[in-house]
Amino acid sequence: MIKVCKNCQQNFEITDDDLKFYEKISPVFGGEKYLIPAPSLCPDCRLQRRMSWRNDRNFYKRKCDFSGKEMISMYKPGNLKVYDHEIWWGDKWDTSEYAQEYDFNKSFFEQLSELIYNVPHPNVAQLNSENSLYTNFTAWNKNCYLCSAGNKLEDSAYCYNVEESKDCFDCLNLLNCELCYQTIHCENCYKLYFSIHSKNSQESYFLEDCIGCSHCLLCFNLQHKEYCILNKQYTKEEYLEKIQEYKLNTYNGIFDAFKIWQKESIKYPKKANHNIFAENCSGEYISHSKNCENCYLVHKNNEDCKHIFAGFPNLKDSYDCIYTGEGAELTYEGMCSGDGTLKCAFVQVVISGCADIYYGDYLINCQNCFGCSGLKHKQYCILNKQYAKEEYEKLVPKIIEAMKSPKSPLTRGLGHPLDKGGLGDCEWGEFFPSSISPFGYNETVAQEYFPLTKEQALSRGFKWSDYEPEFPKVEKIISANLLPDSISKIPDDILNWAIECEVMKKPFKIIAPELDFYRQMNLPIPRRHPDQRHKDRMALRNPRKLWKRNCMKCNSEIQTTYSPERPEIVYCEKCYLEKVY
Repeated sequence: MIKVCKNCQQNFEITDDDLKFYEKISPVFGGEKYLIPAPSLCPDCRLQRRMSWRNDRNFYKRKCDFSGKEMISMYKPGNLKVYDHEIWWGDKWDTSEYAQEYDFNKSFFEQLSELIYNVPHPNVAQLNSENSLYTNFTAWNKNCYLCSAGNKLEDSAYCYNVEESKDCFDCLNLLNCELCYQTIHCENCYKLYFSIHSKNSQESYFLEDCIGCSHCLLCFNLQHKEYCILNKQYTKEEYLEKIQEYKLNTYNGIFDAFKIWQKESIKYPKKANHNIFAENCSGEYISHSKNCENCYLVHKNNEDCKHIFAGFPNLKDSYDCIYTGEGAELTYEGMCSGDGTLKCAFVQVVISGCADIYYGDYLINCQNCFGCSGLKHKQYCILNKQYAKEEYEKLVPKIIEAMKSPKSPLTRGLGHPLDKGGLGDCEWGEFFPSSISPFGYNETVAQEYFPLTKEQALSRGFKWSDYEPEFPKVEKIISANLLPDSISKIPDDILNWAIECEVMKKPFKIIAPELDFYRQMNLPIPRRHPDQRHKDRMALRNPRKLWKRNCMKCNSEIQTTYSPERPEIVYCEKCYLEKVY
């Protein structure tokens, strides 16, 4: 079946297997199955809509609406009712007081929006973390600052999606690394700087697609080498003498080396993708999985999945999910679902054994709930109101039927693509509309993968945030270009200053652990704002999109994130391995 996306007007395919999945995930009441319809949006527009509900990296100071205590929050002041996460997880408040009676004279999303904006939300999505106030969507972190979407991280800052690592700064997508800086998609590395797609490597700078290397500089596609510069072998003594010429302890030296790295990179073959042990899979960064189509950042024992972005291990039989937790199964249109969730659709942040949830927002260990927010250990609830099992199973089918043809007035401005806000013909089968998201589009992950101007975002039914938090008072603001070139000349007083970013012209501060790290690693002070540094790292990754092209050695057809017009030499896996080994 070929459908036309109601947002971007592009054609997309719904296969027989897709229809079987939608049937499998559909709820059953009284022996009758209430089918989830095929989606009205293409996979990318569905992803964009889910991402517009997730703010990972923007933090604000505001007061807890329960205690009045000042706290750090992903929600800006005046946006939702927000409790400190320790209070939110505790038993000092009762979600039942926010229960709503379902009103068939209103649309479902109108009522769900009212509930979401009435029910308290946790200030950050954080679990079992210590001394890590400025972290979000994290667990088991210690002494971390401005880190998001990563677990078991310690003594680190400015990291995104970094797992089981320690003493890492300005890194993206790492696993089991230590003392790494400005490193992307690397695993089991130690003292690795300004590198990408490398494993089991240490004490090296500017590596790309290297494995088991140490004491190397500006190297590509090397395996188990040491004392190499630009892929040329040196003795230890020659290497130590030669590397001094690059002046990697200075900002200008690092900048010059980066330009060399970019220029040289184009000369070396690239793998069509970075998938390993991926059977019958398409996408990028898939490992130890099978039957996963159009998936990205999916790791360990994922099976029979489609359109997944950032999946933790053991995800099974799920479609259209982002940031899924471990062990989720039969999940559809989910944002941050996992930790044993089963048969959940149209949900955001449902964890710890949730099952049979439809339209759930911040639910913990709940079962058989429809259109609920903020519940913990509940079942048979609709809009947070408790029902007997028999009542629940009679009322939900009536709501679903009403959602198929919502009554007037349609809640315009709710982010459905049909008329820049109107809900169109059917609410059932659609994810939460973007315009009831508590975040401005520019605060969310959507802006990173589907960038829009303010005018574009507003015209498409998204929100936009113009809120600018007050910058803390500092002794002075220094232009980045006035910073000393070497860390050895940086005074302790810099902790009391702000640096004006050389790109954004936005001030930023250096924190004490960060300064200690630069001194320990003999690295220069950065001259760009953390947001700009994150943007720079994201730009070094290929887009989350697949193209068909041919291997430039054997001419076999491949799928790759390198578009056909790009100048890189791209090989299929077989030809790449033959070349490297």
